[in-house]
Amino acid sequence: MGKKTSGKDGRHSSRLKYFFFPPPNSPRRAYILPYVVLGIFVIIFIVAGAYGWDYTNSPTFCGTTCHTMPPQNATYLVSPHSNVYCTECHIGRGFLGTQLSRKTEDLYEIYSMIFHTYEYPLQASRSRPARETCEKCHQPEAFSFDSLRTISHFQDDRDNSLLTTYLILKTGGGKKSEGLGKGIHWHVLNKVEFYSSDPLQQSIPYIRVHNDDGSVSEFIDVESDFDVSSIDDNELVTMDCITCHNRVSHDFKNPRDSIDSAMERGIISSDIPFIRKKAVEILSVDYPTTVEALDAFQSLESYYKENASDYYWDNKEEITLAISAIKDIYSQSVFLDQEVTWETHPNNLGHMNFPGCFRCHDGKHLDNKDEAIRLECNLCHSIPVVSSPREFITTIELSHGPEPLSHLNTNWINLHHSVFDNTCTNCHTTSDPGGVSNSSFCSNSACHGVPYTFAGFDAPGLKEILSAGLPPAQPLQTLVPVIGIPTFELNIQPIFEARCAACHKPGTAPLGLDLSTYSGVLRGSSTGPVIIPGNPTDSTLVKIQSSPHFANFTDEELELIIRWIQEGSIEK
Repeated sequence: MGKKTSGKDGRHSSRLKYFFFPPPNSPRRAYILPYVVLGIFVIIFIVAGAYGWDYTNSPTFCGTTCHTMPPQNATYLVSPHSNVYCTECHIGRGFLGTQLSRKTEDLYEIYSMIFHTYEYPLQASRSRPARETCEKCHQPEAFSFDSLRTISHFQDDRDNSLLTTYLILKTGGGKKSEGLGKGIHWHVLNKVEFYSSDPLQQSIPYIRVHNDDGSVSEFIDVESDFDVSSIDDNELVTMDCITCHNRVSHDFKNPRDSIDSAMERGIISSDIPFIRKKAVEILSVDYPTTVEALDAFQSLESYYKENASDYYWDNKEEITLAISAIKDIYSQSVFLDQEVTWETHPNNLGHMNFPGCFRCHDGKHLDNKDEAIRLECNLCHSIPVVSSPREFITTIELSHGPEPLSHLNTNWINLHHSVFDNTCTNCHTTSDPGGVSNSSFCSNSACHGVPYTFAGFDAPGLKEILSAGLPPAQPLQTLVPVIGIPTFELNIQPIFEARCAACHKPGTAPLGLDLSTYSGVLRGSSTGPVIIPGNPTDSTLVKIQSSPHFANFTDEELELIIRWIQEGSIEK
């Protein structure tokens, strides 16, 4: 016997049947209405699905729904990409079907979160290639211009003195075939591969560079004992944007940089005595709990009450705001539950706090000819210049003249202090060499006042390997004794050969000024004569050499040249 249905259920099923399958001779609307209803349901389903898909791609879903993501969400919200969906970088743009297939790769993360199979701190185990993510917005071919960088550092004295470092960042880029192919972004359009011995790519013992002519250059860290024959090409990583910009949206800044930034923007007043020193000190402590950290920050109020009471009672609000700012900095960079601090995730941009650029450009990655991947500061940026607010004008040096043979050695920076001599004064000011007084090119505090922890300056055995490649030191030019009236051939030409011949020679002389011959000196440049026999005061050569120039004469040399011009500029 069949199953008997209730009358009410029967009536509903009958009505539903006649609604979707109206009997013959029914009104036209009876045939149309079912399709309208189905269409509405389909539209609702599609719209709901679209909203659902958009929500699962949103920063709100990625940053707050998942309880493991608070550190990444906090840094994302203050990053340059805070208006960019997380999936733009972690999945990449593409056809819906492509994105769906990529999202299925995240099922393992969902499983790990539900069943707690993960370990803190979380580290990204994979990422999409930059060509599928970064390069969808940032066109590599457009990277071709240098840019000014201004870095503010407050000192630890009572007045929180401000020093500003200026440099020109040689971002560059492009291909040599287009007249470019230089600077930092050269790495983007020119193939560079490397092998990393650790998951975070902080140790890179081997680099392979593909040259324009089709050849390959290989560089090995001399301290790594790396065996080239053991290389599996499948383990090589091709350098792209993320090799350097790995923390572009999730940067956990260290206490020094965080406080300098807050003071520069006025969030923390630089008028508060010793605030930079005290803030960095208390932020640098490894606190066991967040409560203890917040209590320590609040204790700053007691410090100023006891040690700067006059200032405290007149500026209590400024101190309160400073303490609040320090708490905010801590909450954006330290997450004890997730075991994350500013030291957890290395930032490969730069070379001060983590190896970064020095993973390869440390001076100790050599090829089979003992030539290194160059370490010079001005390879990627101009020589940094430190300036205080008292200095009305800051001059940044952009060197583009000929280099001495010693400078062409690929490890010149590693060895330059060993071959420093008086010939350096041909091009540079050299007072207080190796110091930090900023009184000359050779006393730059941005160079000598900073510990370059990750550079290979002290690599054992490296100096012995490279010293043989340096050309002999250039002897200092001595003046020929003047007997009677000075002459060009005997007294002046040796000076020009030592100081000027590198630039002012036939064929390549700037403005056509050839100083290698007597006739060239008298002829002058395309703008006119450079010496006026008998009149050194109005001679262009004397005027130029009386102020800073690429290669300046010594006082004794200039005095002799002035005397030679005064005596009529005799040839011999």
